Amino acid sequence: MKWLAAARSAPPRRSPEAVPSGAPSKPAALDGIVSRHFNRPFSRPTARLLAHTPITPNQVTVASTLIAFAAAWLLVAGHNVPAGVAVHISSVVDGVDGDLARATGRSSRFGAILDAVLDRYADAAIFGGMAWWASKREGYPAPLLLGLVALTGAFAISYSRARAEASAGVTLGSGFLGVASRDVRLFAAAIGCVLGQVYWTLALIALVTHANVLWRLVYLRRATRD
Repeated sequence: MKWLAAARSAPPRRSPEAVPSGAPSKPAALDGIVSRHFNRPFSRPTARLLAHTPITPNQVTVASTLIAFAAAWLLVAGHNVPAGVAVHISSVVDGVDGDLARATGRSSRFGAILDAVLDRYADAAIFGGMAWWASKREGYPAPLLLGLVALTGAFAISYSRARAEASAGVTLGSGFLGVASRDVRLFAAAIGCVLGQVYWTLALIALVTHANVLWRLVYLRRATRD
């Protein structure tokens, strides 16, 4: 039964976007293009400053979520430009918690779970606020439904990664050169809010996220066919 022992010891097949799993904090390999070139240059120095204070990574995670809810409130109130700025600030702060955890050696599995869960609440608030703004300020059809489709795609991106890790032992990256990663989605949302083109921004996010999920399913189907 040497073939069976070899099969059991063989590492799981991974896509070109696959990265090792098991780290309690998000590895840099999962950063999208916005995080690498725009967010990290701000989040890392901020984390180094906060490392000398009593502020914890989990508190930063909560702060990022509260900023996202503030952005949603601004959209509901009709202030799209400051809302877009708040969306991007929330995205930058979302990177501070991981950098702070690594800088202080306080990475934890609970912190990673808290970050992932609160990110979903933040996404719901932002996309909900965008859909509301589009329904009141833009004359295109079914903006609330479009917001739901975009939010579903954002959730499915995260869920597909979690299930791939749990069921296939593979941690998937962003895919499509990172255009569907959370940092890119929020950057697009921020720009769309500032420019007042919220409806079409939601449409773009919906298209890219669902296409990415489909790509992942096709890959995982081939990888787990045996």
